[in-house]
Amino acid sequence: MDRRQKKTRDAIFTAFSELLSQKSYSKITVQDIIDAANVGRTTFYAHFETKDDLLREMCTDIFDHVISDTLKIERSHDFSLGKGAPMEIVTHILYHLRDNRKNIIGVLSCESGELFMSYFKGYFRDLLETWLQDEEGIPQVPRDFLLNHITGSFVNMIQWWIKNNLSQSPEDLTGYFEAVIGPLLLTNGKETGKA
Repeated sequence: MDRRQKKTRDAIFTAFSELLSQKSYSKITVQDIIDAANVGRTTFYAHFETKDDLLREMCTDIFDHVISDTLKIERSHDFSLGKGAPMEIVTHILYHLRDNRKNIIGVLSCESGELFMSYFKGYFRDLLETWLQDEEGIPQVPRDFLLNHITGSFVNMIQWWIKNNLSQSPEDLTGYFEAVIGPLLLTNGKETGKA
């Protein structure tokens, strides 16, 4: 994506977030987003098919970025030299949620919150699946149950964090999460230590 496309996409994300802080998701139209972003209809549809796709892409952007092989130093954090350990990735996700708090809180404060969190939960579950030990390491618990349970716990932790005004650092929150799920993660090749 070139710089101009990224600027347009960012303008659409910003406009959408602003609209979410003003009215409910169901009352926001694509025309509202187009007007607020100051882009043409064709431009909007070149990036997104529907406003649900826009919401999904807000979530996708976070996950695509944090699992990228080419991380760069960012304004509030630097994971560019990281090894991609599970808890490092969790911390990185939390930094992005905190850095985009205005957008995230806007999204989660209305009925779109449930839809966004379902997308978020799906992406996190896919990521978590690669981190879990095999069934032999976790006896008597079906893998699907465990994935659902840990993913739900992560989403609830984020909702708790937002409710508490994101007062804990991403590192502290990761520490809480690791204390609960650390023993269940793979340790061969990817350490579960905090970032």
